[in-house]
Amino acid sequence: MPWRCAARVGCRCAPNWLSGNLSGWLFGIVCGGFCAFASAQEAVEFRFISFEPDAKLARVLDPPLPNLSAPTAKSLDPTVSAAPFDITPPLLRAPGELPTPPELLTPPVESVADWFIYHMDAPAGFTGPSGVLPSEGPYDAHFIPIEDRWRIGLPPWDRYDQGHPPTVDYPYAEGAWYDPYRQNVLKGDYPIIGQNTFLVLSLESQAILEGRQVPTPTTPFESTGDPFEEEFFGNPNQFFYSHFYKLGFELNHGDAAFKPNDWKLRITPVFNYNYLAVNELGVVNPDVTAGETRFRGDFSLNEWFYESKLADLSPDYDFLSVRAGSQFFTSDFRGFIFSDTNRAIRLFGTRNANRDQFNVIWFDQTEKETNSQLNTFDDRHQNTVIANYYRQDFIWPGYTTQVNVHYNRDQPDFIYDRNNFLARPDAVGAYQPHEVESYYLGWTGDGHINRINVSHALYYVFGDDDFNNLAGQPIEISAFMAALELSYDRDWVRFRNSYFYASGDRDINDDQGEGFDSIFDNPNFAGGEFSYWQRQQIGLFGVNLVQRQSLLPDLRSSKIQGQPNYVNPGLKLVNLGMDFDLTPKARLITNANFLWFDETNVLQQYVFQNNVRRFIGTDLSAGIEYRPRLNNNLIFTGGVSGLIPGTGFQDLYNPLHGEVNALFASFLEIVLQY
Repeated sequence: MPWRCAARVGCRCAPNWLSGNLSGWLFGIVCGGFCAFASAQEAVEFRFISFEPDAKLARVLDPPLPNLSAPTAKSLDPTVSAAPFDITPPLLRAPGELPTPPELLTPPVESVADWFIYHMDAPAGFTGPSGVLPSEGPYDAHFIPIEDRWRIGLPPWDRYDQGHPPTVDYPYAEGAWYDPYRQNVLKGDYPIIGQNTFLVLSLESQAILEGRQVPTPTTPFESTGDPFEEEFFGNPNQFFYSHFYKLGFELNHGDAAFKPNDWKLRITPVFNYNYLAVNELGVVNPDVTAGETRFRGDFSLNEWFYESKLADLSPDYDFLSVRAGSQFFTSDFRGFIFSDTNRAIRLFGTRNANRDQFNVIWFDQTEKETNSQLNTFDDRHQNTVIANYYRQDFIWPGYTTQVNVHYNRDQPDFIYDRNNFLARPDAVGAYQPHEVESYYLGWTGDGHINRINVSHALYYVFGDDDFNNLAGQPIEISAFMAALELSYDRDWVRFRNSYFYASGDRDINDDQGEGFDSIFDNPNFAGGEFSYWQRQQIGLFGVNLVQRQSLLPDLRSSKIQGQPNYVNPGLKLVNLGMDFDLTPKARLITNANFLWFDETNVLQQYVFQNNVRRFIGTDLSAGIEYRPRLNNNLIFTGGVSGLIPGTGFQDLYNPLHGEVNALFASFLEIVLQY
């Protein structure tokens, strides 16, 4: 703590003269000389005290001088000690002079009401009450200990004398508990207990509104939404609305600005309301009397865990920590294999001054609610183990590489989802419960090599499925996946080119599963949430050709409740895209995807057609991300997309009369965060 000068004669010269700047040194020398002269002439003593290291001189000079002639000014009583101990800096003591022992000093007898106390500036933002219990009180008005180092005041600064208008950003501005744009004790900027325990309170509202066209099956000649319908696929129009309310509580101990947390406790309850309206019967429920709309409300304790640091691995804040409970985890850069929030035990840390990072995590999954995709408290009978290792600046500065291993064991089960559709096993073939055991070996990378941005992934999966329903027999799993994205930034535009490949099964009747599938993917690739192919769930006679938020045409009942299926047609995708930073607040994302099945033998056997061609179609999309506050407290995301059917898609969904029309979708997502 820097020292300041305060004399018993009312000297208010208090420059931060030991702060290291030239003006502070010069003023400190002048002030010290003046106070020494005053001490010799007036027979009063002076001390150097600790007080507000960042206050400006003008703020110290504001208070008036105390009334020295008042009879209550006991500070002039020569019998009263100015301070209970001698804290004169060593540089100002005479040679050989030793400080006076505290036990030999006379305690002060001044009344608190008679003290003269300087104005104390408030800290920036909303600090809340201090959680530091003082270990000593003030002995007089000239030495006031401030033990809470987080709540040392700062002088108000009205830049250009504008009166702090809300449209202008000000440093050191005071805040309120409801203001997330200033420093706030509720956001973890100030400790709530002691000097190192912080509370982080978060509130989030996420609303999704989506209008879409997807192939929608009918119940021909039985009970249809419109009379005289005889096609397998009817009116494709749907409307979907989902609203999440998240309340997060986090208590952590440490100082995240310099080192990892010593421990952390987080709880995040989530409420969801969702609504679906379609134009065909038997879609929201197999029971046609359920109508064409569905409304659901759900609650989940989606995230809850405790984290503790086990050891420091180096002087550079490398650490080893463990986290137990329901937690979010993505196993690679783009979420190709696993990206989910579920109960797990995770061991993680860093090496080589945070250049290397590693994770080992074991998931014991819970069942998910069908419509909101929130976790329930029922056991899923699925276990997943993931280990990965990251190296930053690998060969090229700015490029990070990763190797990982996944193990997944999905045990046999028989379950209907909340809408009364069969989820496990898949509603195809023999309907027999079966166990899937698979191993993934992967190498991924993300970053830039000189001016070129690079993101890539390469995976091989092997294992066995003790009875695949499509193949009608046990199979040995052996499949590949590869992805590559290259992009180049020029001014405010990014040019992107991507390629994705997932191997398909060549022969449904052999005992090999050569179609690649993931565990629980959520890829941010080739358009991500803006792409029609990735965002929409396209059904095909009891299963889905592709799942929502997935790239893979895996023919499984559901991504969240179904089992991986390695007998599928696979995919080839070529992407061309451009991203435009229109303003610092708005970004435009455009994509064109060209899609092909890798193999079609599985589809031909499944839909009983002699010929299913490979070209799926062209997926065109455009979306915008808008952050009006230049942060994540308010985000608007919207997009439009369309699928122009190719010959392969037409072979699967061709009506008895006419042709397959282009399918379109649009969405708006509004996120409010505190």
